[in-house]
Amino acid sequence: MTLQMDLPTADEYPTRKAPEPALLYRQDPTVWSGDATGPFTAEELSDYGRRGYTQVASMVDAQEVERYRAELKRLSDDRALRKDERVVVEPTSDEVRSVFEVHKISEVFSDLVNDPRLVDRARQILGSDVYVHQSRVNYKPGFGGGSFYWHSDFETWHAEDGMPRMRAVSFSVALTDNYTHNGALMIMPGSHKTFVSCVGETPEDHYRSSLKSQHVGTPDQASLALLAERHGIDVLTGSAGDVTVFDSNCMHGSGGNITPFPRSNVFIVYNSVENACDKPFSASSARPGFLASSDTTPAGR
Repeated sequence: MTLQMDLPTADEYPTRKAPEPALLYRQDPTVWSGDATGPFTAEELSDYGRRGYTQVASMVDAQEVERYRAELKRLSDDRALRKDERVVVEPTSDEVRSVFEVHKISEVFSDLVNDPRLVDRARQILGSDVYVHQSRVNYKPGFGGGSFYWHSDFETWHAEDGMPRMRAVSFSVALTDNYTHNGALMIMPGSHKTFVSCVGETPEDHYRSSLKSQHVGTPDQASLALLAERHGIDVLTGSAGDVTVFDSNCMHGSGGNITPFPRSNVFIVYNSVENACDKPFSASSARPGFLASSDTTPAGR
């Protein structure tokens, strides 16, 4: 008789397990395919591997932007949708901050997440078919859009969702112009090569509070200062219709928006079908499916 035992999965990116933070070397490639066949040129892939991000100007045309903006407004005006757990409001107001799993709520955004302009680039970077790990629309209205503190998405996806490897990529489709002064995305270029192991145990149902203001899973100030000194900070300005593509482990964040100019975007995370999430590495239970999908059906198929 053979006994079968569930052996613990090796954790090469331990976090929320030690009393002190740590900086760990990345164990995974940034570009998995090594193949320039696709929308990105070899030079663009090399640049992405070095910086951890790239920007594609005017990937979405003006007519499409207007269509997405109209859908954005329809969703924010839907009072019934406010009762849905997938909708997050600003902690200091009743303004909608994010709508998650938006590709399942909206046919308009379902078309976008399956658009070959995005999917083919994700496949090229990750070297496999991809599925949607998470999607959302982000609103950052004028005169009050809140900030997002520095963080690595992979730290949360690994700790709370059970994502094994750094084999996911995020696409941010700008629906408004991004200025230096209206809460544009900031990234530390090259920071994706270092994993910041954070301190503090994951509370039960942590997602309920972290979607409004995250504390557990955010880097310590000493680690942030070291990364900023080493890599600097890029402020990603651009026009509506531009798309920013960035690695899951990039250290990034954004300031609040006290200007009259809103900043809104559609955010899509593609994960390799070979990197499906399993048990969380540093949480007692996995987050809900609208934050970390268990549906690994390939996008764009």
